Formats: sequence, C-alpha cells, structure tokens
Amino acid sequence: MSFYGSETRFPPKETALTGITTPQALYRALLGCWCAETCAPRMRDRWSPEDPSLGQCSVTAFLAQDLFGGEVLGVPLPEGGFHCFNAVGGLIFDLSSEQFHGAPLDYAHAQPQSRAEHFAKTEKYERYLLLKQRLREQLRIEN
Repeated sequence: MSFYGSETRFPPKETALTGITTPQALYRALLGCWCAETCAPRMRDRWSPEDPSLGQCSVTAFLAQDLFGGEVLGVPLPEGGFHCFNAVGGLIFDLSSEQFHGAPLDYAHAQPQSRAEHFAKTEKYERYLLLKQRLREQLRIEN
C-alpha cells in the first residue's frame, strides 16, 4: 500500500460491506472501482488507470467515513479548494494521496469538510453514489 497512513489499523463501524475491515482492504477494493466517471470533472481528462486515485478524494473520503466513522478533513490546495482525507480516533489516512506522486501535503493545517456542503453539488453526490455502487458490485453485495 502506498497511500498516506496505510499503516493505520482500526475496526470499521459499518459491517454491510463484506471484506472491508481496514482502510487497506478498502483501498484494494477501490482500485477496481475508481474510474473516469467517479473522477472530479475538472480532472477527468487526466484520469487514467495508471493514476486511479486522481480526482477521487472527496467521494472516497466520504465513503470511507461511512465505513470507519471519524471526520473528513481537507488540506488547502495552492490553486484553491481542498484535498479530502480521513481522520479516525486521531489516526489519519488518505486513500487518494497517490495522485500527488509523492509531493508532500500539510495534513497539520487541515480543515473539517461538510458532507452537506460537498453533496450540495449534484455531480459530486452522484459520483459518490456511483463509487458506492461500483464497490458493492465488486464485493457482490445486493443493494
């Protein structure tokens, strides 16, 4: 695993997704779920299977929050906006950190991110639902 915080260990709060018991298991499953359609529209033209986490941060972080609880936080980016990640019980993990190709992010200056604010954008909420559906299909879970 090469995502930030890949060494974190804690149990999930949601047990409906068979086999997803750690952030590492979620990451492995998401590798088969992330796609251009779940990528942020402004980054979609750069998305590729070789860079699967590109543009997936908020939809991924809120999905991880569904499973593990905790908070979704955001690192301010130089061009504006935030890069979202998760914090659970003081432990940080960022399933989509690989999109930065090793460039450091300052997780110390993160700000809480609101699900209501993010999902007020219909396209983002639809991408989250698509990612969740793709994950359920991959895990062969009935809706």
